[in-house]
Formats: sequence, C-alpha cells, structure tokens
Amino acid sequence: MRGRKPDLKAIEGGLSRLPPAPSWLPFEGKAEWRRVVPGLSQRKTLTREDLPMLEAYCLSAGTVRRMQATIAAEGDMVENDKGDRKRHPAFQTLFQSLTECRRLAAELGLTPASRNKAAATEGDDDLSDLDL
Repeated sequence: MRGRKPDLKAIEGGLSRLPPAPSWLPFEGKAEWRRVVPGLSQRKTLTREDLPMLEAYCLSAGTVRRMQATIAAEGDMVENDKGDRKRHPAFQTLFQSLTECRRLAAELGLTPASRNKAAATEGDDDLSDLDL
C-alpha cells in the first residue's frame, strides 16, 4: 500500500475522556486499559455504549498476559497423576483469550487494519442508490 494512511475521524458522541479502569479488572487488565485509553480518548472513537466492549478487551488482554506468565513460570508441559506429560492447561485459556482479544481490538479500532477500514468507510452514507 502506498501513500498516506487515512486518519480516523471522531464520531458524534465520541468520548474525549474515558473513565478510569473498573475496579474489578485484574492488574494486567488495568494496565492494558491505561495503555489504550489515551489513544482512544484522543481519537474520540468510543461512545458510552462501547465501554463494555473496552472492558472485555482489557479483560482478555490481561488474561493473555496472566496465562503467558503462568506458562513461563510452570513450563510448557505438566505431568498428571499417572506421570504422563501433557501441554499445560493454561494454553487453552491463552488461545481463547488471544482470539477474543484480537476480535475486540479490531472492533475498537486498535489494529492498523481496523483503523484504516474505519477511516475509509466513514462518510460513506450516501443511500441514493438504494431503493428505499
């Protein structure tokens, strides 16, 4: 892709100030909240109705970090009662959280592709070609 990437535009009702991280978020989720909120506030791309999605994203991102730390501390493989070695059970939670985190990041405009897509489609509200 050549040229300058389109800028995201503020949306009507977009919040310029987002609240602090919810108290129920784990430490890692609060850290992600503090990391992404300044950019989202500056772009004014979120409304009050989007806050639960932001909470879910931060929870997923925090879970990814916690599961990775667990695997790093305990090893990739664990031994069960019978002495069989199996992949650490935290991998399943890690993969599920990564999938959810990636999906929510795209919804929130936190990925380069989603930011470009949102900017490219903004203002395309001409409905004259529809038979309404």
